Amino acid sequence: MGILEGRTLLITGVVSSSSIAFHVARIAQEEGARVVLTAYGRRGLIERMAESLPRAAPVVDLDVTSPRDLGDLVPRLNDHIDGLDGVLHSIAYAPPRALGGDLLRGRWEDAATALRVSAFSFAALSEAVLPLMNERGSIVGLDFDASVAWPHYNWMGVSKAALESCSRYMARDLGPRGIRVNLVAAGPVRTLAASGVPGFPQLESAFAERAPLGWCSSDPDPVARTCVALFSSWLPATTGEIVHADGGAHAQGLGPHVPDGAVEPRDSPPAGR
Repeated sequence: MGILEGRTLLITGVVSSSSIAFHVARIAQEEGARVVLTAYGRRGLIERMAESLPRAAPVVDLDVTSPRDLGDLVPRLNDHIDGLDGVLHSIAYAPPRALGGDLLRGRWEDAATALRVSAFSFAALSEAVLPLMNERGSIVGLDFDASVAWPHYNWMGVSKAALESCSRYMARDLGPRGIRVNLVAAGPVRTLAASGVPGFPQLESAFAERAPLGWCSSDPDPVARTCVALFSSWLPATTGEIVHADGGAHAQGLGPHVPDGAVEPRDSPPAGR
């Protein structure tokens, strides 16, 4: 039996076979879960992705910025399932003008779009599916470490900071219902969305240099497996948490990681305090 045997998950954000969400769906099925995917436009493409999973998965349309779509989500899901044990929020977008250059030159309408799609939708989606959520359910969102300012990331970085705060408040409010809310802060992964982030190759090389465990941006499995672990029953007391799946890069200081024994000895010992 897999660690998700008998569980049902709603997976958002599959747009290609390189999507982290696609690999979450794949591994979740391998671990015994039943999966439903959402599609935002390009329905035929998502259905082909759903058919390429280990077991073909149903697809429902969803625009997380549409109150009508969110309001109709439960009846559409009821055509395929009778309850949910987990939801993956893998949705983020910032208009090109909200990325790159100077943060102060950003326009409110672009910042508002980034915040609505990338942060507010986490709460809106969770509220929409709440009538279907079973006790001891798990809501997981995909994050990118917002504790620092990244080059070019700008209003998307601000949106990720809002997502992190949102997850803590959601954990507070949903905890009494037995529902856990956590984020997975991924290292840079080569996805369709990542191709639109200015300076992404520099991020890749920085994480590869700094991560003590190493980091391969072409391999989404470590991030996907972390999400699957959070959907399982193996972390029953973990909520309001940001779990990093980045090879440990977030815990390191500036500059590349230096293995033990690689530092040249000094002429004299450092002064004590």
